[in-house]
Amino acid sequence: MFFKRDKIDTAFLQKTLFLLMVVALSLLAVKLISLWLLVFGAIVVATVLRATAEPFIKYLKFKESWAVLLGLVILILLIVGAGFFFGREIVLQTNNLSEQLPVAWERIQAQLRTSDIGAMILDQVNQLGQKASGVLSLVPKIAGEVASSIANLVVVIVAGIFIAMQPLSYRDGIVRLFPKSQKDRVREGLNLSGKALRLWLLGQLFSMVLVGSLTAIGLYAAGVPSAGALGLMSGLAQFVPIVGPVVSAGPGLLLAASESSTTFIAALVIYIGVSQLESNVITPMVQKHVASIPTVITLFAVLGFGALLGPLGVLFATPLTVVLHTLVMKFYIGEVLGDHGAEAQAAGESPKG
Repeated sequence: MFFKRDKIDTAFLQKTLFLLMVVALSLLAVKLISLWLLVFGAIVVATVLRATAEPFIKYLKFKESWAVLLGLVILILLIVGAGFFFGREIVLQTNNLSEQLPVAWERIQAQLRTSDIGAMILDQVNQLGQKASGVLSLVPKIAGEVASSIANLVVVIVAGIFIAMQPLSYRDGIVRLFPKSQKDRVREGLNLSGKALRLWLLGQLFSMVLVGSLTAIGLYAAGVPSAGALGLMSGLAQFVPIVGPVVSAGPGLLLAASESSTTFIAALVIYIGVSQLESNVITPMVQKHVASIPTVITLFAVLGFGALLGPLGVLFATPLTVVLHTLVMKFYIGEVLGDHGAEAQAAGESPKG
């Protein structure tokens, strides 16, 4: 009897210790969530570098490390070249934009004061501004976070370079953590999510360049000042779907409104027109080769990751969603629910049969 009781107590103790270990590991994972986000950032950098290096590996038979370094040099040369040809103009327009926005806001305030409704709106805006005045006290903290972000960016880039040089070894390192019976499934899921992430990044780059160019050309034709800087802002903001384009339209509309009502209407039409073109033409064209994620899921992913992880969460919300969506389609919908077309859809392919 005593032996049986000891056996029961031992089993209970083992279960309790296992539960405590799971809780401790979960708390540790949550505590280090910023670290996991940096790791994912390094994976995104590695994906970009591998996409650049892939032609040299596939067609010229370069070693992976040399191909990645060559791809990195090409990216640096492209950035330096763009800065050489367009950097001076962009810097000039950006400086002009920073000077023109306060002047434009003063003009709009003067126009609003001429009507009762406008004065009421202006009072509400001023009240919000007074409530936000406390943000100035956070300037030292924000400056410290900016410096920390720059240091983290350097770490992410360096780690991304190393991952890009030997992606299979890092993938297999993750696979080794799983039981032998699950290794092939995990390896296949990682390959699938990596492919989806690479295709999404390529499609997003195409969308960013096209949206930025069209916005700059349209605003220049409409007579909006600093059209090039505003177009660059719109293109970069496209990396954060839905939220980014809406926020980036604010400065352009503010400048246009300070010029004239006709210029404001023209700028509004341009922003809406480019947005509709991106949503109904560019995105569907890109999504023929990329996993399609519902807009509502993307919106809530941006809001959720932003609330959980801050600015970096907003930045990486969509690529994180792409990876999670691919894994859910592969392991849950495809295997658990038996929808065998889900895996093809996750990879952006047409399901067979």
